Amino acid sequence: MNRFTIQLDEIKAAFAAEPNPTIEVRLDRIARIEKMIEVNEDKICKALEADFGVRHPVETRLAECQMIYQACKHTRKHLKEWMKPEQRDVPFHMGDSQAWVESQPLGVVGILSPWNYPVQLALIPAIAAFAAGNRVWLKPSERSSRTSGFIANLIQEYFHPTEFCVTTGGPDVAEQFAALPFDHLFFTGSGNIGKKVMRAAAENLTPVTLELGGTTPVIIDSSAKLKDAAASIIYGKLLNGGQTCIAPDYVLLEPNIQETIIQELQAAAQTQFSKPEEFTGPIDERQLEYWQHLISDAVDRGAKVIPLLNNPGAGARPFEPIVLTNVSPEARVLHEEIFGPILPIVTIADTAAAIEYVNNKPNPLALYWFGKDKQNLKRVLSETRSGGVTVNDTLLHITIEDLPFGGVGASGMGSYHGKAGFDTFSHQKSILEVRGFFGLNLFKGTKTARPPYGKMTEWLLHYLK
Repeated sequence: MNRFTIQLDEIKAAFAAEPNPTIEVRLDRIARIEKMIEVNEDKICKALEADFGVRHPVETRLAECQMIYQACKHTRKHLKEWMKPEQRDVPFHMGDSQAWVESQPLGVVGILSPWNYPVQLALIPAIAAFAAGNRVWLKPSERSSRTSGFIANLIQEYFHPTEFCVTTGGPDVAEQFAALPFDHLFFTGSGNIGKKVMRAAAENLTPVTLELGGTTPVIIDSSAKLKDAAASIIYGKLLNGGQTCIAPDYVLLEPNIQETIIQELQAAAQTQFSKPEEFTGPIDERQLEYWQHLISDAVDRGAKVIPLLNNPGAGARPFEPIVLTNVSPEARVLHEEIFGPILPIVTIADTAAAIEYVNNKPNPLALYWFGKDKQNLKRVLSETRSGGVTVNDTLLHITIEDLPFGGVGASGMGSYHGKAGFDTFSHQKSILEVRGFFGLNLFKGTKTARPPYGKMTEWLLHYLK
């Protein structure tokens, strides 16, 4: 028995001693997360800046801290309602029987969080798990080592280890972690690692939620206002240096608007991200090399590189954001999650061609559409599959706590945020209390269906038919 198994047994024993925490206990745990972030905002910003080389504190506050505050606020407002049993209809022949569903905690939830938003994507699933009444064990990413270490220390300060436990380490630790018999395992990261997590969890029949990625399309309709579309695309693409699972990965548009949209993209990038201190750097050398390989591969296949900024950072930026045109269909940049400031543009004939292009790829985690033509929008929404959609902007659907966030197919399984997160980490227990008519034993439950079969059973069959 290794140390992880012993640790999990201790957390499970603590859960068994309090298998259905009160709303007060749940809200207290969530309040401690909120307080932990609020008190340490400045230090968190500095830790993230140390990990990324460059990451502006305002960006961290918006993309990490504010998302956590929002999740806490929404949960606090709605948790009492979520915890209430839900009455369900009972057929007439069941008399005065009552049926309802109760949301029951699962037990111990394991969370494997990524490096790109190492605070938000570690703690928002934990908030949902606590709301549902569970204990939590977190394994943060080793690639954001400073932030992961700092968050681990904070959690140890604010929580007992049988309440909220943290284990840091590399891929070998993650492998052991995923193989533990959790009551639910939540993973955010790449599809390749997601497959390994799912295989490890299958050994224990551990249910999993996989928040993956894929290649996120942007469809610019001919009816779109190009200046507004470009400004939104640039923000979605270059926030966090493009290291966002729902960042735009490629743009689909008709050939006649390509030149204009490139000009608008350059203008928007210059307006929003010309200051080197406001453009987040790559998490590490590995990520930087990956971007360079993607560009080299695309250029070798005939792609044209167009800079988005006209004032290169003179060494202040390790990588300059670019647009790629004339991209070969075989280029890696069109088939892999870019996770960086590279934006390929692909020309298509019309809406039907855009839909076909998207549908010939694995289902993305997000899709963005720009335009005013409601019929074209309706077609895109009904004929494509994606985890979520924002219309006439980017990223924002993830900020609505009442919308489930999750993928479909290759972009993941399961969802969280708001009530969806509460449901993900709960067991929906079905309960039936059998009663006869008017509180009597008359026609109660299975009585009329029991042998020896006679006229009453025949009547029941006729009635049910």
